[in-house]
Amino acid sequence: MNTAVVFAYHNVGVRCLSVLLAHGVDVLLVLTHEDDPAEQIWFDSVSKLAARNHLLYVSPKNPNEKQWLDQIASLQPDFIFSFYYRHMLSPELLACARRGAYNMHGSLLPKYRGRVPVNWAIIHGERHTGATLHEMVAKPDAGAIAGQQAIPILPDDTAFDVFKKVTVAAEMVLDQALPSILSGTLKLQAQNLTQGSYFGGRKPEDGRINWRSTATQIHNLIRAVAPPYPGAFTEIQGKILKILSSRILHEHRNKEGAGCLYWQGSSLRAVLHDGSMMELLEVELQGKLLSKSAWEDAFGQSPLLLT
Repeated sequence: MNTAVVFAYHNVGVRCLSVLLAHGVDVLLVLTHEDDPAEQIWFDSVSKLAARNHLLYVSPKNPNEKQWLDQIASLQPDFIFSFYYRHMLSPELLACARRGAYNMHGSLLPKYRGRVPVNWAIIHGERHTGATLHEMVAKPDAGAIAGQQAIPILPDDTAFDVFKKVTVAAEMVLDQALPSILSGTLKLQAQNLTQGSYFGGRKPEDGRINWRSTATQIHNLIRAVAPPYPGAFTEIQGKILKILSSRILHEHRNKEGAGCLYWQGSSLRAVLHDGSMMELLEVELQGKLLSKSAWEDAFGQSPLLLT
């Protein structure tokens, strides 16, 4: 029987661990994360899945410490798998796998190596992304590719929409590649890293809207960080407006009245500095969903200038 040590978290971790079990892999140990109480936990639990299947699981703060390295080495696993685990695994740890170490990444490598690839792909207006299973090496997301599955990004998809598709793509990639991995017949494809790029993590402050950007750029940012992510926001007269969803009405128009926010009908409108117009479909003011009366109570009835 093929044995594995699995590092996993999040929905991709749950689904990919399920694939290993479905293929009869003997999972000797699962390493996951303790949920951060400061983080909104909207995803499934790897630890609960491990418990249901009577698997030994732990949540170390640093899996590369000697105690964990020694324990994993003593298990002599055939494989190590990492599915949306948040720590880099050291070369010494990867070397514990007798027949290979593989990671699942949420993009079509070599594009969007690094952190939060789904969010970055939407910010950059990509129409496709996907999931890639690849060998783990010392450099992040740089190992040879074992399999890929593309998914579409529709113009109004949020990061949550896309992440659900990526989760299914990850499950498909692993299910297709695993028989060849276990049998030792898999043919790997080397990455050309010059064809891609590396991106770092994002902070809530990165969701601040620059109203001098184009309508497309602003719309992409809004949907890339929409809930359950922290959200795009702007500050008006010292008050925080969080923009949860939007729609582009006109890419180009007369620049008369450009650079303002105003209420029209049932929603907030933004006329950008280039004259394009957006409808801000769902907006929070100080943490509460915004209505016309709340808008007028806070800002009056006249249009507000965008800086």
